[in-house]
Amino acid sequence: MSFVSTEFVVFALIVIPLYFAIRQSWRWVLLLVASYFFYAQAEASYILLIAFSTLVDYLVALGLVRTQQDQLLRRRALLACSVCANLGVLFLFKYANLFSSAAADLANALGLPLQIASLELILPVGISFYTFQSMAYTIDVYRGRLPAHRRLGVFATYVALFPQLVAGPIERATNMLPQFALKFDFAYDRVVSGLRLALWGFFKKVVIADRLAIYVNEVYGNVEAYTGMSLILAAAFFTFQVYCDFSGYSDIAIGLARVMGFRLMENFRRPFLATSVSEFWRRWHISLSTWFRDYVYISLGGNRRGLARQLFNVFLVFTLSGLWHGAAWTFAIWGAMHGVAAAIEAWFLAKKIRLLPDNALCYAIKVVYPGLFLTFSLIVFRSANLEEISYIFRHLFDFSRGLSALTDPLAAGLLPQRLEFALSFMLIGGLLLIDWIDERHGIEALFGRLALLPRWGIYYVLLISIYVSLFYQTTTQEFIYFQF
Repeated sequence: MSFVSTEFVVFALIVIPLYFAIRQSWRWVLLLVASYFFYAQAEASYILLIAFSTLVDYLVALGLVRTQQDQLLRRRALLACSVCANLGVLFLFKYANLFSSAAADLANALGLPLQIASLELILPVGISFYTFQSMAYTIDVYRGRLPAHRRLGVFATYVALFPQLVAGPIERATNMLPQFALKFDFAYDRVVSGLRLALWGFFKKVVIADRLAIYVNEVYGNVEAYTGMSLILAAAFFTFQVYCDFSGYSDIAIGLARVMGFRLMENFRRPFLATSVSEFWRRWHISLSTWFRDYVYISLGGNRRGLARQLFNVFLVFTLSGLWHGAAWTFAIWGAMHGVAAAIEAWFLAKKIRLLPDNALCYAIKVVYPGLFLTFSLIVFRSANLEEISYIFRHLFDFSRGLSALTDPLAAGLLPQRLEFALSFMLIGGLLLIDWIDERHGIEALFGRLALLPRWGIYYVLLISIYVSLFYQTTTQEFIYFQF
């Protein structure tokens, strides 16, 4: 069930009022049933996978608190059960075919004929998110950061909470589990704040991301028909498409959770104002970046074992996070590209080398650099295979058709009005301006000081824009991160 659907609107209008109407002690039951029902709309049988991860990690955590700290082997064995169960499920459904194909290719290259039948499995929606969230809980219990939760039903609700179930944020038990013990009354200011954030998320998804997707899908759907400016613009549009699509989902999830009283972690923090690739990843998909930092990078030794080991850890973590996004070598290469950039930055920082002085021009260069790097790296991310990547980079700077190449995808009829083309640039510019204002002054604070008339005027503009965009859409664009 997508957030952008009539079914979800009906679902939310039933669940949220009922949530406030029933007793506090029964709310987790409602949320658990509603969350499983929400997930079942994609594939009912895959509820068993969530239940499996939940039950394994619940029992492992109970086992951990019943063992003494000096029983190291037993504690590690219990933790291994959680890690193997979660990663095993993830590997089976997401990566088995990729690695079996790679093994067959390697064997054939060595002259050893090997054929491995591919598994015909449908990738469960959100599996990369809820397995990481559930597994993080047992790691935290193992490290002594929180006690094991005794109530299986509440823990199951934490794993499957519907606003962030299929595309995050990847929550931490230390943040979420204590909130289920709190009684959240209907608070007007909090509800309005949550709905406002969700409305902004819908606007970013439907009005900006889905509009840009039309041009992007046309180019990437037939890459070899385009060169030069068309490819560059498609790459730039995809950068903002994926940002608005994913941050839009996060805003909706955080906003809806806030309506009910829950505080989900921030997942995006104005990433296009970052001045380095490393800082960019402290602002983009924060829940995943911090997950890899806390549970992989630190476990590998972090920066405690010398500079060479630190740079290797940085590269490895980024490569793994790239592979987390999908079972294709394009994702691993994309992650490795960011790993190399982040490692180089870490080396310069460790050596205390500054390439640019502190002035306005150099600051602008430092802000533009991560965005440009992201845009070119996302060509690898978005491409279907290595051959497509090769074609794009070989023809990216073919300007033989000049600026007229920009409108080539418009000839397909997917963007019949040139106004739509100009509107895309206006929306991107407006988005960056809002992020800049938010960084400097805080949008929430400024919005709270607005008079009633302009405030509601903004609400109506956003609502009408969303309605018009939905009305004129020829196809429904699914959230990009549903495939991960």
